Amino acid sequence: MKRFIQILMVLSAILAINACGEKVNGNDSPATEVSAPQNLKLAEAAQTSLSFSWSEVNGAQSYKWKLTKDSKSIASGDSTEPRVTVGELEPGTKYAFSVRAIAGDKSSGWTNLEAVTQKASTPEPEPEAEALCADAPLVLTPAKTPVLGSSGLICVYKADGTLVDKIDMADIASVDILDDGTMVPKAQMNAQTVLNTFMDVLHSKRYRPVHYTPIRVKGQSVEIKLHNEALDFGGSYYLTVDESVFGTAVGKDDFRFSTKSKPAGGSTLKVASDGSGDFCTVQGALSYASTLDKDAEVTINIADGTYRETLYLRDKNNLTIRGASRDGTVIIYPNNESYSTGSGAASATKPAVGSAVGVMGGRGLALIESCNNLVIENLTVENSFWASDHKGQAEAIYFNADGKRLTIGNCSLISWQDTFLCKGEVWVHDSLIAGHCDFIWGYPKACLFENCEIRARAGGYIVQARINGASDKGFVFLNCKLTAESGVKDGTMYLARSGGDSSKYDNVTYVNCQMSPVIAPAGWYTSPAPNPSAPTATSGWKEYGSVTPAGASASGSRNALGLVLSATEAAPYSSKASVLGW
Repeated sequence: MKRFIQILMVLSAILAINACGEKVNGNDSPATEVSAPQNLKLAEAAQTSLSFSWSEVNGAQSYKWKLTKDSKSIASGDSTEPRVTVGELEPGTKYAFSVRAIAGDKSSGWTNLEAVTQKASTPEPEPEAEALCADAPLVLTPAKTPVLGSSGLICVYKADGTLVDKIDMADIASVDILDDGTMVPKAQMNAQTVLNTFMDVLHSKRYRPVHYTPIRVKGQSVEIKLHNEALDFGGSYYLTVDESVFGTAVGKDDFRFSTKSKPAGGSTLKVASDGSGDFCTVQGALSYASTLDKDAEVTINIADGTYRETLYLRDKNNLTIRGASRDGTVIIYPNNESYSTGSGAASATKPAVGSAVGVMGGRGLALIESCNNLVIENLTVENSFWASDHKGQAEAIYFNADGKRLTIGNCSLISWQDTFLCKGEVWVHDSLIAGHCDFIWGYPKACLFENCEIRARAGGYIVQARINGASDKGFVFLNCKLTAESGVKDGTMYLARSGGDSSKYDNVTYVNCQMSPVIAPAGWYTSPAPNPSAPTATSGWKEYGSVTPAGASASGSRNALGLVLSATEAAPYSSKASVLGW
């Protein structure tokens, strides 16, 4: 019986072998009657899929395929078409694909091909927003037309969530808004004024409180001007705005930005309102320059543009402030005695929001204190305050620096009353000074205007001198043209009037100046009488070589308060060296 079973097993094994010695049952048993697939190729390789195709096999009813990776099965299946796509694969990975033809119980040998999925593409990084100047305005263009509200907060935070600046729209109640969007105080600011977020504190060794415009709507855009030195160099920040501010909320992820690094070196700084420089504002550059060595030579180059800001500079020597062009580089802002009382002062400590400012920041656009060898050239400074009666003191520049030197060249200084106030030693050349009432005044030891245009904007007085020493040169006009704007009546502008202070001297001299008909024939205003009332060659009101544009003498009908000098007497006033000694 045992031998019979063994014979049956041998017969079964023989029947299971074909003529080529290969098995004909089971998945790996090809039949000689079916050809293996030809022209197997990779039709497409993606990151997570591979597509294969091959030529159709004559007589094949289907195709069996398998995919392996490192000899391990990944996927397998059957297809009635000579093509297949395998998905859910790993990017950048090599696989082995095999396929054979099936016809009934017959199958061909395997045809094999290796293929690699595409590598996962590294997504292009989002381009980083260009770093802003540390003093750049933040500009938003919401989908909804912005309309300023009267509540809500504008806040700026460091990336770690630290609050660095805040503007409270409730403080808009303290200002009036001019037609161009500029904000000015409803009530005069003084030392007792409580600091709010619609005021700024300009820093340059000390702190000058001023009014300013923190938010301005320009058509569809909103410009937010942060407070002086709110941001650091090389910092990362985000902005939030309550919906009530201008009608669109800004969340912490909606407006993120970074600031430029500190300027390299420091001897030359660039200001450009379009953000292409080290600073976007003139004050930003002044604040930074005052942190550098006091006596180091520094130049601030200002690109053409309109810079709507007030300025403060203190205790920085050998600084040059240079515009790109006299008419193209314009620093302009409205300030006035009715907005901020006094000629201007600053405090040693920064006042906090909610506390009294402690000092009167002053009515001028630019307050400059204790700076020696300062040069300002190729630009316009305009205090744009306007009133129908032109009243109210409003300096464009106040140079408060006894014993210090200032040079102004190829500039325009424009206001109405009190355009230019100075102390110290000053040389203004090839420039325009325009105003209508005491628009050149102050306490200089010597202030020379050379080759300048002195332009009357309405009837009034050119100079009010308050000179400390009887023999100090005071105000000297050399080779200047005294002109008037269109519409100003002839004979309505006087060469000078006195401040009426018997402790000061009215030392004013005109040498070789052309005087238009706007100058009153009497020349000098009579009330109050000057000191001295009887001028001499070294003290009081005097002139030499004054002519009209037609060439006639302009001094023939002057009153007795002024002295017409001889050529010898005029010599000490006839050159920069003789007037200033440098």
